[in-house]
Amino acid sequence: MQSVSGKSPTPRPTSHSRRERPRMSRRQRRRMLQDWALLSPQLILFVGLTIVPLMVGIPVLFTDRSTFIDPQVNFIGFDNFTRVFTDAAIASDYWPALARTVRFSILNYLMVFAFGLTLALLMYEIGFRGGFFTIIYLPWIISGLALGFMALMLFAESTGTVNLLLLKLGWIERPVNIKLEAGTTVILPILVGWKAAGFNMAIFLAGLLSIPKETIEAAAVDGASYWQRLTRIYFPQMIPSFIIATTFALLGSFKVFDELVALGGLSGNREAQFLSVIFVRYGFALERLSLGMTLAVETFLPLTILAVFLQRLQRRSGHEV
Repeated sequence: MQSVSGKSPTPRPTSHSRRERPRMSRRQRRRMLQDWALLSPQLILFVGLTIVPLMVGIPVLFTDRSTFIDPQVNFIGFDNFTRVFTDAAIASDYWPALARTVRFSILNYLMVFAFGLTLALLMYEIGFRGGFFTIIYLPWIISGLALGFMALMLFAESTGTVNLLLLKLGWIERPVNIKLEAGTTVILPILVGWKAAGFNMAIFLAGLLSIPKETIEAAAVDGASYWQRLTRIYFPQMIPSFIIATTFALLGSFKVFDELVALGGLSGNREAQFLSVIFVRYGFALERLSLGMTLAVETFLPLTILAVFLQRLQRRSGHEV
């Protein structure tokens, strides 16, 4: 039948003409169920220990809750967010702690490359495998509290091994006090960098192993020096590894806590009072829970934005993790 205009109407698409999705085979369904079975425990833990507490804690930021069992909680709006700028007592704790944390973060970031990248290049070029990798990775399992007590023993003023060795060599005139500014700003990042050397080495080694061998061999045949191969072949293709290592180092530097507890961060040593110690001190020791949580959110929100920016920068540069 023709329409009034003399043209036959356009047939409507039927279910047969629509594009049908390919059905999954039994093997594919089984593989998907296995993947979900392996993923589910981690997903449940992440949601239960991270997402749910975050959602529960957001309303607390706008109250004057002092402890978890505070019977009288009042809504105070954005007062907690502005106190770091208006309250002199809070500012005198927060801003010096931020400066100490930033100084620590800078040196700790340098240690990522001094230890991790150097060891990864040695593993890649010389070919160390197996037991060497295990030895380098072992310090990563040491707890932060144990690392802090190791620092105290190594730099004890009268019996510390490092202090005695440096005095014997004549490099120092008096023992180094690990609890002073030089200890927490210089020595502690070196120890933390040594602990994370195996973790960072694995990140950089993964980037090195992703570089095509043909590219490196062609550059060597053309007469490129090792430094030229590093700067023009290795490093440009290791951008994803650099971004991952930067993100972990940045967030990890602001989360360091156990080592500071061993150095007296919670017992009066102001040089060991980084931001993480200030958050716990306000939240629990001073019973100002909502304020401590707010300070933590104000600090880590910019870090989260920076981490997202690094990922976007990586995608724009044409590299995917």
